[in-house]
Amino acid sequence: MALNPKEVEHLLTPGRHLDGGGLYLVISTTGSKSWLLRYQLNGKRRDMGLGPYPAASLKTARLAATDARALILKGLDPLDERKAQQQRQKDQQAVDKAKSITFKTVLLEYHLAHCQGLSVRWRSGWLSKMERYALPVIGELSPNQVDTEHVLRVLQPIWNSKPRTANEVRAQIECVLDAAKARNLRTGENPARWRGHLDNLLSRADKRRATQRTNHPAMPWRDLPAFMLRLASMGGRDQAALQLIILTAARAGMVRFATWDEFDLEAATWHLPAERMKTRQPFTVPLPDQAVELLRSIPRTVGNSYLFPGQGSKSKVIHVGATFNLLRSMGHSDITTHGFRATFRTWASECTHYPREVCEMSLAHDERGQTEAAYSRSDLLEKRRVLMQAWADYATSAPVNNVVHGAFGRL
Repeated sequence: MALNPKEVEHLLTPGRHLDGGGLYLVISTTGSKSWLLRYQLNGKRRDMGLGPYPAASLKTARLAATDARALILKGLDPLDERKAQQQRQKDQQAVDKAKSITFKTVLLEYHLAHCQGLSVRWRSGWLSKMERYALPVIGELSPNQVDTEHVLRVLQPIWNSKPRTANEVRAQIECVLDAAKARNLRTGENPARWRGHLDNLLSRADKRRATQRTNHPAMPWRDLPAFMLRLASMGGRDQAALQLIILTAARAGMVRFATWDEFDLEAATWHLPAERMKTRQPFTVPLPDQAVELLRSIPRTVGNSYLFPGQGSKSKVIHVGATFNLLRSMGHSDITTHGFRATFRTWASECTHYPREVCEMSLAHDERGQTEAAYSRSDLLEKRRVLMQAWADYATSAPVNNVVHGAFGRL
């Protein structure tokens, strides 16, 4: 006997209650009710749920059962068809979601996730290149819409005139689109990929020029003592910062953002945390006597932990171009602040017997392989201390007839 709506509403007996044609009202021991269609296809019996009661009424369950039986007559399995439909809906939702998220949105999220551990200057430079060159062309497109033609429209105007910038922009677009693919916001190959793709469409010569490293102009090491003598006689905050950069062979950013609590003048060491290093590894700089003496002479600013605080209420540290501008004012338009690291490295190669690994480690370059570094845990601090003291002794020596007193002795 077929069920009727009143009967369905008032039935309380746990079990299965047949309506006909394999359709059952199932009542659990807790009193909840649901619909079940039992059918057989290709010799296999299957049970298909048609929804809970009363959300699915008797009429609704019968219509769903009728649709399922129609599929069975065609040799199709209603359960498989339902799963396929659910997958199509899921895929469509993913497409709709991808269309609602723009390339700009993914770019900003990627920048937030991957660039926050880097310097402020690097982060702003990364973002400004994308804002200037990429976003005007592809910023409002969904990641899945970005294709090779879009990437070429971004790169071609600057590929010849600014090859290095163009290659950086290309690499950044590639990273953002890879991130979008990992989030199921795009499918297919990455249109910003160079090898096997854009290398067939853009000039290889310009790509080589784009990736070629540019050396920073440096002062010849024989000229350094005279320069240091002149620098020490000038006095001032920027001069002291440049002196510290030279005496420690440090990067300018390491000195600009140096805080007093990083220094142990009694132990003559400068401890930099991982977040302050380009390598993202903590590093200890041995301080030569001249650097300790310089640090003791620098006045401390009340309420400011930086060695070289900036001028004005908004400036935390000295301007990024302070030492560069100082060099220009001294008539040295031919060199850069970073170049003094090359001056040190050339001097170390030509005037000392120290092993390459000690010289490179003094520049915070750890060239040991992963396996070697895993077993050799030393940062060569004491060996670097002797080398850096020899460097400071030479840098502050009397500039007499270019006579050099280094680790080789008199040269």
